[in-house]
Amino acid sequence: MPELPEVETVRRGIEALAVGRHISSVEVGRQRSVRRVGRDAVIHGLTDTTIVDARRRGKYLLFSLDTGDAMMIHLRMSGRVLIDEPSVARPAHTHVVLHLDQTSTQPLHELRFVDPRTFGEVVVYDPADESAVLPELARMGVDPICDKFDARVLQTALHGRRGALKPLLLNQSVVAGIGNIYADEILHRAKLRWDRPADTLTKRQIGLLADAITDILRTAITAGGSTLNDSQYVDVDGQVGSFQDQHRVYGHGGEICRTCGTGRIRRVMAAGRSTCFCPRCQR
Repeated sequence: MPELPEVETVRRGIEALAVGRHISSVEVGRQRSVRRVGRDAVIHGLTDTTIVDARRRGKYLLFSLDTGDAMMIHLRMSGRVLIDEPSVARPAHTHVVLHLDQTSTQPLHELRFVDPRTFGEVVVYDPADESAVLPELARMGVDPICDKFDARVLQTALHGRRGALKPLLLNQSVVAGIGNIYADEILHRAKLRWDRPADTLTKRQIGLLADAITDILRTAITAGGSTLNDSQYVDVDGQVGSFQDQHRVYGHGGEICRTCGTGRIRRVMAAGRSTCFCPRCQR
């Protein structure tokens, strides 16, 4: 699933190529991709509108329209947003297409929502109804890139929580945007085991964890995110990310740790999720 760095990379691409563009028409193929509000709401809500801005909260892409309505795109497991000229063949599983008018600096484009597994979605809604249409946004925790984030903020987010660190990092109501890849990399950078109880962290360790969160996420954004062997994640131009080349533990189970040079990366399953860590670096 694309995580915060991948979604932020997509947001930046949309901001560069689609913000300020007029949507002349909309196509919806697969009803499941617009299941929350339906095909008619998406088509009528987007046709003859202009995209005003491109924002992100956690793994959610959010857009204001000049009509006062808003659009949300969630990539979930396999979703992509691609922006191509109409002459470029559409990939299989292209379920929603926004036709963007030509400008003085941009040719005709299609913003394409592609999703082989159809877990992702496109939603058009009135922001006044956001709590009813997208209740998960109201429950979302601090976003380490969009919001003020430091050791004190993280300490507040973790206060009173006694669970293991990794499940808490994956809990979107605690910290928004982190998934399996970056949780492993963050905990390795902070030298903390995935199953360390959150309420046993010292103030210094919370500071190290907060620094690791922002450092890993910002570095991954600069690298365009992580594209794994399935190559499902790409940016709006169809380019892969490169942060996977910097992964220290994720996907390296059984290998010698690149950080300490002596520990062997362990891969364990917990609550149905794969976790990779170095037992020597992370105590």
